[in-house]
Amino acid sequence: MHLLKAIFSRRWIVATMLVIVGMAVMMRLGVWQLDRLAQRRAANAVLTAVLASEPLTLADMSLPTDPSGLKDRQVMANGAFDLERQVVLLVQNWNGRAGVHLITPFLIAGENTAVLVDRGWIPQADYDNGQLAQYDETGPMRLKGVVALSQPLSRYGDASAQPEGPQTEVYRVDVTVLQEQLPYELLPFYILQAPEGGGALPFRAEPEVDLSEGPHLSYALQWFLFTFILGTGYLLYVHKGLGKPGPVSGAMAPPHPPDHP
Repeated sequence: MHLLKAIFSRRWIVATMLVIVGMAVMMRLGVWQLDRLAQRRAANAVLTAVLASEPLTLADMSLPTDPSGLKDRQVMANGAFDLERQVVLLVQNWNGRAGVHLITPFLIAGENTAVLVDRGWIPQADYDNGQLAQYDETGPMRLKGVVALSQPLSRYGDASAQPEGPQTEVYRVDVTVLQEQLPYELLPFYILQAPEGGGALPFRAEPEVDLSEGPHLSYALQWFLFTFILGTGYLLYVHKGLGKPGPVSGAMAPPHPPDHP
């Protein structure tokens, strides 16, 4: 009780208020990290359900208003690639090797729509030497893959840097931009084509899925620990300071020695 009165005395009140504010901020940061952890766990639960769900057939599905809910969903479609309107995704690598990805419209059978498909990685030399035809997949086929979201230019980007006219080379898969050069409607996402056995080019990899909880719990514990250290350290400091006299006021100062003539 004596310590509690001391920290709110005139001598310590300013320091006490600063410590209380600091502890409140750190507690809030800890709670915020716990909120982030809860959000991460909820997102992981949704993703786990998506990964475990049956593949969707593109011709039979009705698209939601927001396609972000389809991310990482397995899909299938019957149709054929429109190889004449294929573009390449530049600056891609495979185990440290330079290359490009082939981005090809897939015409869905029985529909007046198509979906862009990332068919995988090929070496840069094959692209530079115009040797893309060896990777053509012709004729009707059954496509399998997972949904990836369009990659539009961020709001901080420079729209004037967007090339004019049809593009054959891109740095991101922006469905809206590529739609402008195609005579049919594109679905608002693209597909990462599923890898096939045999290890033949184009190389394809399963999408990386992160179901970890991240560092949020450890960050929250750190902020709570910092709060405890600050509060405990301050109380110990005040307790130690109680044994020391406070600053001497002017009224209690010793008188000056008399002046000698």
